[in-house]
Amino acid sequence: MTSEIIYKYLSNEASEQEVQTLFEWIDASEENKKHFIALKKTWALAALSEDVSKELTPVISIKPKKKSVQYLKYAAVFLVLFGLGKLALDFSQKTKSASKEIVLEWADGRSEYITKDNQTKLVNDKGDLIAKKFTNHIIYFGKVKNQEVVYNTLKVPYGKKFKLTLSDGTVVSVNSGTTLRYPEQFGINGKRNVYLNGEAFFDVAKDKKHPFIVNANKVDIEVLGTKFNISAYPENPSVNSTLVEGSIKMYEVENKLNTVLLAPNQMATWNNNSKKITTKAVDPTFYSAWTKGELAFKDTPFSTIAKIIQRTYDVEIINENTVLAKQNFTGSIKISESSVENILELLKRDTPFKYSIKENTITITNLP
Repeated sequence: MTSEIIYKYLSNEASEQEVQTLFEWIDASEENKKHFIALKKTWALAALSEDVSKELTPVISIKPKKKSVQYLKYAAVFLVLFGLGKLALDFSQKTKSASKEIVLEWADGRSEYITKDNQTKLVNDKGDLIAKKFTNHIIYFGKVKNQEVVYNTLKVPYGKKFKLTLSDGTVVSVNSGTTLRYPEQFGINGKRNVYLNGEAFFDVAKDKKHPFIVNANKVDIEVLGTKFNISAYPENPSVNSTLVEGSIKMYEVENKLNTVLLAPNQMATWNNNSKKITTKAVDPTFYSAWTKGELAFKDTPFSTIAKIIQRTYDVEIINENTVLAKQNFTGSIKISESSVENILELLKRDTPFKYSIKENTITITNLP
């Protein structure tokens, strides 16, 4: 009985009464809940194969309880299905006309688009090599000795990523929807300051005499040499810094006594409303997965996932489904192997909904 209802639920074929019976069984014990989640993982891995039913062997019979049931209240556990390529509808072609280019704004006021056709070498007025510019990467060289440090600004739109190697050897992976202001060349004296609005992963070159400082909203993150991720999008009331290697210090710009020191596998969160910095232990791979071409979530609200999808695929999502808005999800997605429609189809397996696409706008609604 349990196997049959779970199979029908995962296939979106269960009746309203069967769904109610299933969730009453899940509510009956923590063991039932864990078993149900484990079966959902198996279902996801098996995709739509004919062997799914064999994996759903019942271990506990359903014992209904008289209590109210909130349908679909359990978070989905969705995994990347490598066979999803056959479901793709080439959403990228629909939004290609609205795509934007990466913009580099020079300190002297010039602006240019970074495209595959403008690979160049950059030199100063003395003929010294300053940088090499490629399609997806700019590599800077040298240090300023007797003149003022000047700043360039990189603007990466939704749907794109870029990489910088700064003149000190620090490598910065810049995520979509991000603006990074940085020195064309660092000076031989003073600190190494950059300014972030969005998200970036920093692999900082070690230099004990010149601390590296990232200004993100109203906090600074200071390091000597380390690997860490910072998310500081302007629409969010918080700044998150996740440490992978080394150590970093986060402190409020206007009150440097308000500070925390992070160890690897910790995340510091600055809340702009409370003016507080909190820390917690995390798996940093979830927060740096985007640098490897993946989207990774762990008990992440759909509202947050929607924002990430918007930035990654350069689309707009309008969610009118109140049930979906309350769900949390865990899993990972390979960006190169998944379209927006792939992701929506995965989400629908847990929380049924309807969606429509018009140009680059996706509207999610309740089922009729």
